[in-house]
Amino acid sequence: MNVFGKWFHRNKVDSTLALDPLHIPQHVAIIMDGNGRWAKQRGLPRIAGHRSGMSAVKQVTLAANDIGIKVLTLYAFSTENWKRPKDEVDFLMKLPIEFLTIELAELIANNVQIRMMGWKEDLPPHTLRAIEEAEIKTKQNTGLILNFALNYGSRREMLSAVKQIAYQVHSGDLGIDEITEDVFSDSLHSYTLPDPDLLIRTSGEQRISNFMLWQLAYTELAFVDVYWPAFTREHLFELIHQYQKRNRRFGAI
Repeated sequence: MNVFGKWFHRNKVDSTLALDPLHIPQHVAIIMDGNGRWAKQRGLPRIAGHRSGMSAVKQVTLAANDIGIKVLTLYAFSTENWKRPKDEVDFLMKLPIEFLTIELAELIANNVQIRMMGWKEDLPPHTLRAIEEAEIKTKQNTGLILNFALNYGSRREMLSAVKQIAYQVHSGDLGIDEITEDVFSDSLHSYTLPDPDLLIRTSGEQRISNFMLWQLAYTELAFVDVYWPAFTREHLFELIHQYQKRNRRFGAI
């Protein structure tokens, strides 16, 4: 168990009491890991873990909105996840429909805006329809942006950006010396969003897994020994509390 896991199990408190409202991260990204292992511990099929994970999505989304986080990006399905068994992939592609059917009204009532980054063209029509309807219905909302990374992979994203920039150079719309970090960032799926301030990965694994590799250059990282279905608003608040203790220097002294 890591340092945070030990702290949390000793101190079952609501960490909002200790949060500095002037130092809330703008953008929190989460790799939601451990659904299958959570289910296995309980003698349940993996899909039961994925369904239980939806409750954590709702709880964490509303908690993030409550404390003023501007963007919450959730890694829901990677470009590599298509390698999983077909029945599991089919179930995962139905989850956005189930989640949005049940929760969209409450998300709208809480002024949450739904977005998605990833390759929509590869998604099943029923999945894409649910996502796009949610995007349309929440487009005017001004609270938390709930950004689902769905069929997303950072290497593919960066290669796509390189190709886009190369085409602009080839067509004469962009000079070689005009290629900057901002130009590259503006060619990514996240171009309308600030880079994440805090990345959280659940389940105890400590890797990035092809997630927002460019955008995470100076992001603070937090790994917690809690499977995603068991992750609560209290876990989120304590990780933000720990984030607020860090000194972000961005390469300076």
